[in-house]
Amino acid sequence: MQVAIPLYPRFTALDAVGPYTALAFAPGYTVTFVAAEAGPVTDDRGTLTLTATASYDDLPRPDMIVVPGGVGTFDALKDEALIRWVREAHEHTRWTTSVCSGALVLGAAGLLKGLTATTHWALLDSLKQYGAEPLSERVVTEGKIVTAAGVSAGIDMGLTLLAQASDEVTAQAVQLAIEYDPRPPFDCGSPGKAPEGMVERAINLIV
Repeated sequence: MQVAIPLYPRFTALDAVGPYTALAFAPGYTVTFVAAEAGPVTDDRGTLTLTATASYDDLPRPDMIVVPGGVGTFDALKDEALIRWVREAHEHTRWTTSVCSGALVLGAAGLLKGLTATTHWALLDSLKQYGAEPLSERVVTEGKIVTAAGVSAGIDMGLTLLAQASDEVTAQAVQLAIEYDPRPPFDCGSPGKAPEGMVERAINLIV
C-alpha cells in the first residue's frame, strides 16, 4: 500500500504525523511525504520541519492519500498544483482521506459534493460550501473517502483505515504497538464538554 501525505506551508504536524505513525507501523505500507517540490516544509507553529522526499509528479497514483490540515490550509486552497494533484490522484486511489481542515482541500478538489464529512469542530459549517453534509464525528467514511475531525483524530482515522484496508487484527496490533490508549487528563476535548469561555480560548490558539 503506497500512502502519500502532501505537505504545504503551515500544516499542523500531528495531522500528518498521527496517521503517518499508524500507517507506517503496518506491514506492507510505505508512507511518503510529498509536496510541489521535494524538500523541507515547516508546520504552522514555525518550529517543526518535515521533509517531502518526493514531488507530486513523482507520485501521481498512490493507493492512499492523507491530506493534513493547519493554518496554512486556507492558502493551500488556492494552490492549483495541490488541488489538481488531489483531484487526479483520487481517480486512482483506493482511499482518499483528510485530517482536520484538510477536508476543505478535498472539497476544493470537488470530492465532497453530496457526501457526509467531518473536520475540526470550528470549521464544520465550512464543509457546506463544498456541497457536503457536516457530521460532528471523529471519523466519517463515505465509500473510499474518509475524513477525520481535528488533529488528534488522525490517529483514529489511521487505525480505521488499517482495519478497512487490511484487517482488524492488523489495526489492533498497530494500536498496541504505538500504545494508543488515550486517557486525557481533562474531559474537554469537544465544544460540548468545554467549560464556559474555553471555546474562545481554543480558537485564539488556532488562528
